[in-house]
Amino acid sequence: MADIGIIGAGTWGSALGLLLSDKGHRVTMWSAVEQEVQALRESRRHPNLPDVFLPESMIFTASLEEAMAQKELLVLAVPSIYVRTTAHAMAGWCKKDQLIVNVAKGIEESTLMTLSQVMEEELPQAKAAVLSGPSHAEEVARGLPTTCVAGAHDPDTASRVQELFMGPFFRVYTSRDVLGIEIGGALKNVIALGAGIADGLGYGDNTKAALITRGIHEIAGLGMKMGGNFETFGGLSGIGDLIVTCASIHSRNRRAGILIGKGYSMEEAMEEVHMVVEGVHSAKAAKLLAEKYQVSMPIVEQVNLVLFRGKDPAEGVKELMMRDRTSEGL
Repeated sequence: MADIGIIGAGTWGSALGLLLSDKGHRVTMWSAVEQEVQALRESRRHPNLPDVFLPESMIFTASLEEAMAQKELLVLAVPSIYVRTTAHAMAGWCKKDQLIVNVAKGIEESTLMTLSQVMEEELPQAKAAVLSGPSHAEEVARGLPTTCVAGAHDPDTASRVQELFMGPFFRVYTSRDVLGIEIGGALKNVIALGAGIADGLGYGDNTKAALITRGIHEIAGLGMKMGGNFETFGGLSGIGDLIVTCASIHSRNRRAGILIGKGYSMEEAMEEVHMVVEGVHSAKAAKLLAEKYQVSMPIVEQVNLVLFRGKDPAEGVKELMMRDRTSEGL
């Protein structure tokens, strides 16, 4: 069994900590907020996972040094907007060849870097990996069957992540296409906002299917232009994650989109959801990447206009429907 540090005590970090603890690993979970650490120690429950008990064997700490010391694996589980600052703070205690798997999904807006690229820049001495796929924390914490993909440039690194996480209810595949995995994971949140907006407008299953299908077309078009593999976008971190995020009641991106479709502003929707809505932070980056690589991404473009320019969502749908006639491949 391994000593594992979870850097980030949010819903996803807590669910993965429970998964790893149930496998017999020794888990230490870190939060920057001392009050959160104390509440988790006392209640053994996360507020967003109220029916799930976090075992007494799990250690909670506000000390990064304690969370990182003598750990075979570190799981970076903070929201995407905090990955750089957290990784920077970790640098002083990160040993050479430390295995770190990032489980957040997003693109850094200021640099257009993927999160593993950010992690590699801040922690060049570490062995970086990613874990992604259709995996809502609420279901993983309940032990419902889930499949993900572990990505790393080094096959042995991906295989070790697979070995540490895989169990009867959590199946893990491996891949060397780290870029493709991360582009799929980040951009599906943007498309899910669009799917939620369509739900909020009262549109039906036909609309949802169209958004998912054309959405993965946009994601794959950009991802392959950037160097990702086509097969990745047809896999768990591509179409798999996109389907679950566009359709699930657990999806915070879809929930925010529903509110926007009903007339809420972007700021009002984010406040109502009470959690980080990753798609809002990735939308601008996705648009900038589309421009940089000269890839047509009309859904991403319309989502940006609705989020940041106050465009009427119904008008955005109309413009998508009335684009110039073309073949399906374009």
